[in-house]
Amino acid sequence: MAQSVLEERLAHLPLQANPALMRQAEKRAASVQNRIADQITTFAGSMWFVYIHIIWFSCWIGFGVESYPYGLLTMIVSLEAIFLSTFVMISQNRADAKHQVVADQQWLTVKEEDRQNVELIKLSNEILELTKAIHSSTSGRSSERTN
Repeated sequence: MAQSVLEERLAHLPLQANPALMRQAEKRAASVQNRIADQITTFAGSMWFVYIHIIWFSCWIGFGVESYPYGLLTMIVSLEAIFLSTFVMISQNRADAKHQVVADQQWLTVKEEDRQNVELIKLSNEILELTKAIHSSTSGRSSERTN
């Protein structure tokens, strides 16, 4: 319930990209090979890829390009599968690199928060000591007044 209320309140805010991921994407985009691999992976993971293959296989078989058991078609599809599996691995490596960038950034945040927590504890202890000193000082004065 509380989660949905928070989501509703934040829904109007635009999503901002993680700066560390933006830097990583810019580095990746600098390489022509990476851009090509990203485009192929994007296309191969789309429904258009599926539709094109349905049409291609249907035409191949329907127009009788070759007879059953479709040796050439099988070889073409096997080669395509080999290359596509390579692009899947490239995509997984890209996702792993993104996760590593986020993990590194989170680790830096955790270290900074830890440093701030140590500083806050130190300040709290100093405030406590000052409060005790003031209390003992004022307690001593009030006991002198009562005498």
